[in-house]
Amino acid sequence: MAAVSGGWSGMGWDWTDVDDIRRRLDEGADPEKWSGGRPLHRAAVFGSPEVVAELAGRVADVDALENGVTALWDAVVSRKPDNARALAAAGADPWRLSVGGWSPGRLSLAGPTPDLFPVPEGVRLTGTERAAAQEAKRLSTALGTFHYDGTGLACVTGIDAAEAVRRLEAAPVADEDIDELLEDPDAYDMDESSQIIGVTSVPGGCVVTQPWGYAPQMPGVLTQLSAGTVCYGLYANPKSGNQGGIARHGSIEGWDLHPGGGPYESDTPEEALTSYLYHYNAVAYSCAVTGLRLADRRAVVGPPDMWVELPRRDYWSH
Repeated sequence: MAAVSGGWSGMGWDWTDVDDIRRRLDEGADPEKWSGGRPLHRAAVFGSPEVVAELAGRVADVDALENGVTALWDAVVSRKPDNARALAAAGADPWRLSVGGWSPGRLSLAGPTPDLFPVPEGVRLTGTERAAAQEAKRLSTALGTFHYDGTGLACVTGIDAAEAVRRLEAAPVADEDIDELLEDPDAYDMDESSQIIGVTSVPGGCVVTQPWGYAPQMPGVLTQLSAGTVCYGLYANPKSGNQGGIARHGSIEGWDLHPGGGPYESDTPEEALTSYLYHYNAVAYSCAVTGLRLADRRAVVGPPDMWVELPRRDYWSH
């Protein structure tokens, strides 16, 4: 077993059983390698503090990197404070610079556990960073927790619902038609339902939504909406996860993005902070990157300010 899989055969998402982990290690499991990655990083996100401490005591370097970050960084980003404390107790450095010039320790000051580590003198958030953290808490609370698998969304800066409808050349939908659709979207003719979207004005801009499909995130919709501004599209694909795209001034600027997926190695300091603040919250992330300040989730789940129908055209060749 050890020769083939490093002693970790059968390990999946659950790294919480310290007795099992200790037995595997004692029998020769490699504390440095697991399925192309590092066991300590896996445990930092999916394990218990006891397992983290056990692995941390067996590795050569508790601050070894995987995908450019330490296990401590992963624990902080994944909101696992007890695991982060276990790593720090084992010698991990909270103040080692990482993605976007952030250290795990300074990043934690913007999150739900700002007292996670003793803070060296002079280390603090800037006023802009504190404001971003406060807005993230407000926006996430305002939206709350809700099921949004299958939802398409476009968040647009600086225009209201009426202007969005004008740009899309969309037509109002009769109340009786939308009532029939909302009663059972899956039973409705897809050629018809895929063209119908909701549009709502919100502080900072507007939201285009389709609770049953991807229409708002189609490239042609994003480019039309983004003339002179910026638009972020999200499709919460039930099969493959959250898919994002961004359009600016009528052109697609980024595609196949992963809203809510956490910071990436190439992130700027601002991008890394935003990705951390809205980790696991794709809808709030989509609103935040476009500066929308929703007071509740009505613009996303409905009822919107208005239901409209898109004209028939190719929305994918953009």
